[in-house]
Amino acid sequence: MKKLHSIVALTLMVLMLAALAPASHAAAPTIKLTYSIFFPPSHGQCQAAVAWAEAIGKRTNGRVQIQVFPAGTLTKAKQCYDGVVNGISDIGMSVFAYTRGRFPVMEALDLPLGYPSGLVATRAANDFYAKFQPKELAQVKLLYLHAHGPGLLHTKKPVKDMAGLQGMKIRSTGLSAKIVEKLGGVPVAMPQPSTYEALQKGVVEGTFGPIEVLKGWKQGEVVKSTTDCRGVGYTTAMFVVMNRSKWEKLPADVQKVFTETSQEWIDVHGRTWDKNDEEGRAFTLSLGNQVIPLSDGESAKWKGAVQPIIDNYVQSAKSKGLAGDDYIKTLNELIAR
Repeated sequence: MKKLHSIVALTLMVLMLAALAPASHAAAPTIKLTYSIFFPPSHGQCQAAVAWAEAIGKRTNGRVQIQVFPAGTLTKAKQCYDGVVNGISDIGMSVFAYTRGRFPVMEALDLPLGYPSGLVATRAANDFYAKFQPKELAQVKLLYLHAHGPGLLHTKKPVKDMAGLQGMKIRSTGLSAKIVEKLGGVPVAMPQPSTYEALQKGVVEGTFGPIEVLKGWKQGEVVKSTTDCRGVGYTTAMFVVMNRSKWEKLPADVQKVFTETSQEWIDVHGRTWDKNDEEGRAFTLSLGNQVIPLSDGESAKWKGAVQPIIDNYVQSAKSKGLAGDDYIKTLNELIAR
């Protein structure tokens, strides 16, 4: 009889544990994360990021919920990276060039190498990182990169050649400031969110950026002309990074979802940049603005003028023990590919 009681008790215990196991799993806490983005909600890149966050949620069956804070409402563009490092936000998207000098390897991406499109620039940026994996990003978990199409000159008065650019105050960031200098303009550093008002008030006379800014940031309303100088087309590389501690605490299956989804979203962002460029061109032309192509001879002059930027970068990288020549060679090969 005593043995029977023991068997019954053991059976009941097994049944109770079996019943509790699913409930325990179902009660696993939801992983809630914050995502700081400097783009406004209406911008295509913000919308692509929101779609990425929603995809993470769906692919984890709701285990992960990502709250997006657009337009720098959680951390401003320049503070976004440190905001992720310090845990102010769990995930962040911003621009390497806003903290110039901090990412010497990744700065190679922004050089005026003649990027033909956002998709090419975005793929090149991710392949470049995959090859070199610089230690300068060791504080965070890099999820993926994206980069805009060729940076062009947008001005309040037409610029047809380098002579027309002399002495003009041009908004620029990172290495694009050096491009402005070499072409004879006066660089004025500021992030995109401040550019519209600066153009409107005459603080600057033009801006360097992909043509998408004319619609995405409404800058077509405060300029009159775009100089299509894609021969010196630079890009601006942008990061999507996660707080390393938060990343390491994610279950392995959730990390896998993040990794696979991020890999997929590389082309989503690249194609979005190109779509936005097409829309930006159509928008500025609809306002009566003009797009001025450079002649072959003039384009060659611009290329010659900015070549020292590339040469100086290589020398500066070497002085820091970095493989500057290899970075440029790799990027040229990736662009061509």
